[in-house]
Amino acid sequence: MNDVRKRLTDCFRAVFPRMPETEVQNASAATVGDWDSVAAITLMNVIEEEFQIEIDLDRLAELDSFASLAKYLSVNINHGGATS
Repeated sequence: MNDVRKRLTDCFRAVFPRMPETEVQNASAATVGDWDSVAAITLMNVIEEEFQIEIDLDRLAELDSFASLAKYLSVNINHGGATS
């Protein structure tokens, strides 16, 4: 697991502590019962703090899975921390 994915897994585990680590990489708003609007905002805040970036809340709807967040982070972390 690369560093971004490991750190993102830690973020998910902080917000969803009952989720087994083996399920994190397949997690999405559709599959995680605890993933409501409050959890989504909390997750974004935890990710922003961990990665020292700002995530545009207008993108919240599209960043609704581990996979989409990992892709977003890999692009934005590798390109100077752009936030759009």
